[in-house]
Amino acid sequence: MEDSSKSSSSSSSSSSPATYIRMVQHLIEKCLIFHMTKEECMEALSKHANINPIITSTVWKELEKENKEFFEPYMKSKAKDDRMSQEETNQIIQKMMSELDSSKDD
Repeated sequence: MEDSSKSSSSSSSSSSPATYIRMVQHLIEKCLIFHMTKEECMEALSKHANINPIITSTVWKELEKENKEFFEPYMKSKAKDDRMSQEETNQIIQKMMSELDSSKDD
């Protein structure tokens, strides 16, 4: 009896965090499309998606490790780019969240 409850709880608990991390990764990728810095992304996801900045930072760092060939030039180009306005950032994040909400309904 203990084994069956253990396996069912482990399968549900292992898929839930993995799904959450994939969602955070997807939102970070959207931030990257809009040329946001790590800090802008952390702030935006915290404000608009209620994602703890530590989680965003951790997922971002893992993406950096796995995709050095992308992030090195990206970070160099970010140093030269102007920051987006707060209004532009808010509009983009609201669009991202509405897309995410509509995909959850599927």
